[in-house]
Amino acid sequence: MRKVAIAGIGFTKVGEPWERNIKDLFAEAALAAMKDAAHTEVDQLYVANMMGAHLQGQLGMGAIMAEAIGKPGISAARIEAGQASGGVAFNEGVKAVASGLNDWVLVGGVEKMSDLLPEAVTTALVGTEEQEYTSYTGVTKTGLSAILHRLYSREYGATPEEIGWFAVRSHDNAVGVAHAQYSFKLSIERVMTSPMEADPIRMMECAAVADGAAAVLLGPAEKIATGIEVAASTVATDYTSLASRRHPLTLEAVKKAANGAYEAAKVKPKDVDVLEVTDDTTIDGVLSLEDLGFVEKGKGAKFVAQGHTARTGEIPTNNFGGLKARGNPVGATGLYQIVETVIQLRGKAGANQITGAEVGMAQSMASVGSTCSIAILRRV
Repeated sequence: MRKVAIAGIGFTKVGEPWERNIKDLFAEAALAAMKDAAHTEVDQLYVANMMGAHLQGQLGMGAIMAEAIGKPGISAARIEAGQASGGVAFNEGVKAVASGLNDWVLVGGVEKMSDLLPEAVTTALVGTEEQEYTSYTGVTKTGLSAILHRLYSREYGATPEEIGWFAVRSHDNAVGVAHAQYSFKLSIERVMTSPMEADPIRMMECAAVADGAAAVLLGPAEKIATGIEVAASTVATDYTSLASRRHPLTLEAVKKAANGAYEAAKVKPKDVDVLEVTDDTTIDGVLSLEDLGFVEKGKGAKFVAQGHTARTGEIPTNNFGGLKARGNPVGATGLYQIVETVIQLRGKAGANQITGAEVGMAQSMASVGSTCSIAILRRV
């Protein structure tokens, strides 16, 4: 198997650009990645997208996006794995290059959510749940996370304020980030007095609707002089239903994917300098930190509240704002996390730079842990 590196990155500002369509967003990010790499050859295109079939009524995204970037005729396919689509597409790209099947693979993610009615977006977001036994009840994605929030507080004694600090930390890191959707600070008081979204989760603990696209160009490490090496890329799944799991508060897919990635990269959690985790709700971020191995089970909320995930803390986390503040264009989110990790490892993060960052991890998760992708990147 060949070593794989990231030759180029590209992304759009996250927000609600109603005047732009899904092809425009994807093309901007993909062409920027090729320009960044100073390389235009592409053997394979993977398009990460969760909801285009529902929200835009658009199938055949592989061919459509190949045409949008001026490369009709190349092999292209859409990858869908819920909110983990970007990370899973990245994993497919890494395997294609590592195996020698392809030399240059472009992996791009895109989502266009803002110009649809809220009920359409909410329905699409819960589409990763089992339709016959879960979605039919009317539960939302946030509602499922609220079940975990309540159980976590009961099991471990965490207060709503402690869990809510995850949103505060993400907003702290988004200040000054040009591509972030919400680049402003957020106080814990503002979080705790915001309207209830799904009791006990409040509105300011949830990522908002967002549009955006991000892309990376992958190639063989020996052909890329200044690339960032992909030390590991893994994907794992779990039971989709919380009721079927051994314990709802243990995200087995996260643990399995993380352990596989640590083994492949020959690192441990203490070796990770910068971390990107899924915080579409605050409790998802807390549980992810624990099952990635950065803090003992049941202590994640206090760990965040005490400042250990801040840029000056023990494990700087979501250094450009995470899903909550940078934004969560779901099909593209996993690739935003990877792109931002590359920026850190290149030493180009400006005021958000973590000094001496050499190893970064990006964790992308669908729903409440039904699918998880992990990427560990290394500066070489």
